[in-house]
Amino acid sequence: MSTTDMQANKNRTGPGLNAQIQRIGRFLSAMIMPNIGAFVAWGLITALFIPDGWINKINPDSTRLTDWTADISDALVGPMILFMLPLLIAYTGGKLVYNTRGGVIGVVATMGVIAGAIYTDADGNEAQLPMFLGAMIMGPLAAWCLKKIESLWEGQVKPGFEMLIDNFSLGILGGALAVAGKFLIGPPISRLVEWAGSGVDFLVDNTLLPLASIIVEPAKVLFLNNAINHGVFTPLGSIESAGDAGKSLLFMIESNPGPGLGLLTAFMLFGP
Repeated sequence: MSTTDMQANKNRTGPGLNAQIQRIGRFLSAMIMPNIGAFVAWGLITALFIPDGWINKINPDSTRLTDWTADISDALVGPMILFMLPLLIAYTGGKLVYNTRGGVIGVVATMGVIAGAIYTDADGNEAQLPMFLGAMIMGPLAAWCLKKIESLWEGQVKPGFEMLIDNFSLGILGGALAVAGKFLIGPPISRLVEWAGSGVDFLVDNTLLPLASIIVEPAKVLFLNNAINHGVFTPLGSIESAGDAGKSLLFMIESNPGPGLGLLTAFMLFGP
């Protein structure tokens, strides 16, 4: 193994801050990657059935076609991004921490976070915010809490009472975390995403959107790009695309390879 490879391996597994951030980033990525197919399904349904979607463009004057796509859009697009996708992320994150039971309590607790995810739109109206970032936090956190609590009586429960103790411990703790998530986690994360949205709007309005790469590109190195993309850009982009525009540039910020190619080219030509 070369000196460079040894240093790279040390950066990934060592006790330093860089290694710790990378481990967190890889854990966040592990919550997102198994659920990419669900995001693709939601994206296809959205692209096909929203008012400005592909199907309506076939015959924009057809009332029957418009009503049919509107029924599907109302029934699937909103519920999938508000509930299905965050709960999938929460289940995956909880399962990574404490197997299936961790996934279950992650879903229960994240429902409280989703219920508290209210934001104020540009018109001053309150609306529901897709809570991906909250799911990435609450899913593993709830599973970790359950794991620690159940370790207190591990091996001490009498035979025949294991199922009773397990179910009630999960139910009581999950309910408490759901209530706590509604009031303690959902609102702060909603404000955070709302502030991030204001910052993105400022960049877009002033033609400064490429500056977002100053944050996104270093995040890719630390494996935090999924947290930024699905925690901030995807909720904001889904709100924008569900409106009159029918599309959003925010979906393309994190996946844009241009800034990364520019960095690699600069390193190749001019050195670090």
